[in-house]
Amino acid sequence: MTNIEMLENTLPIAPLKLIAMESCKPLGQKVNDYIVSFRENTINEVTESPLYRNYKANNYQVDCSCPRFGSGEAKGILKETIRGTDLFIMTDVCNYSLTYTVNGHLNHMSPDDHYQDLKRIIAAATGKARRINVIMPFLYESRQHKRTRRESLDCALALEELDAMGVSNIITFDAHDPRVQNAIPLSGFDSFNPQYQFLKALFREVPDLKADKEHLMIISPDEGAMHRAVYFSNVLGVDMGMFYKRRDYSTVINGKNPIVAHEFLGDDVTGKDVLIVDDMISSGESMLDVAKQLKERKAGRVFVCTTFGLFTDGFDKFDEYYNKGYISKVITTNLTYLPPELYEKPYFVKADMSKFIALIIDSLNHDVPISSVISPTDKIHALLEKREKGLL
Repeated sequence: MTNIEMLENTLPIAPLKLIAMESCKPLGQKVNDYIVSFRENTINEVTESPLYRNYKANNYQVDCSCPRFGSGEAKGILKETIRGTDLFIMTDVCNYSLTYTVNGHLNHMSPDDHYQDLKRIIAAATGKARRINVIMPFLYESRQHKRTRRESLDCALALEELDAMGVSNIITFDAHDPRVQNAIPLSGFDSFNPQYQFLKALFREVPDLKADKEHLMIISPDEGAMHRAVYFSNVLGVDMGMFYKRRDYSTVINGKNPIVAHEFLGDDVTGKDVLIVDDMISSGESMLDVAKQLKERKAGRVFVCTTFGLFTDGFDKFDEYYNKGYISKVITTNLTYLPPELYEKPYFVKADMSKFIALIIDSLNHDVPISSVISPTDKIHALLEKREKGLL
């Protein structure tokens, strides 16, 4: 039975409601529109069951806000009832474009600010909603997922806090280390990956790309991204290679040991297009260094696929490397805030995740298995078949 058939034959857990925090309003609107479309096209008869109350609606979004006092303190306000609902709260902790005032000074919202606002909305809903689910595409503090020496374990603490506040499910994407879910072993935690969306966007943008062993190679920029590269190489049937970072452990700069060089392990890349796969671009320095080294090894076109394009140091270096021919395309999702200027870059390709998130929400609301959503292998194979037949 397909996912659509299961949705049509299964009662929802409770009436669906969606909160898109200020940090991800545009994405939330697109997700809402997809859910409206899904439910308009279902063929089941709406019964008199209370669970089908407002099943088909023009809008599932809840109006809410987090206004601030002059001191910078805030509160969460729900402007309509959510009693008895299956509530999904979406937040983007990386949206630095939002601002607020503290004693007359303008502050840009940090991940800490967004996380606090999320807790305020949860606190306003606790005891009223039937179930609370949090969709946090970039998992808050996910890079502080393990403890080394005397330091805080922020990601685990945040997950425990959300669990204690009554959150039933936490949905994230491409978690830096999914094992952090061990901090909340009795709660729902799912980390989804956008491999299918990456390939779909890349094939549409680069129609002459040949996804076979003779023309394409998958590259992991470091040891931590190996599992992503292994999956791509297996599902596409192509070779892979890996860079590992040689660091200077006698020096600490900005809290990290600086990278001295990237060393390559893998077959010859001469003449082949290469796909570099990672979970995020922060400053992009190491990713661009890997791209440059691949071009120096006479690789063909270099495509970068990353779930989160943070671009914390701006785009100057990416512009330079694109103009020099080191990179051809940068594919990233709309799961986190992307500045308007990025859309004007000739190398930028967006992998839209709104339909995927809508499918996840709809599936969880009906309490149906999401195994087909978690593993995109069949969808990728179908995509490759369509491409071979010239249907893309």
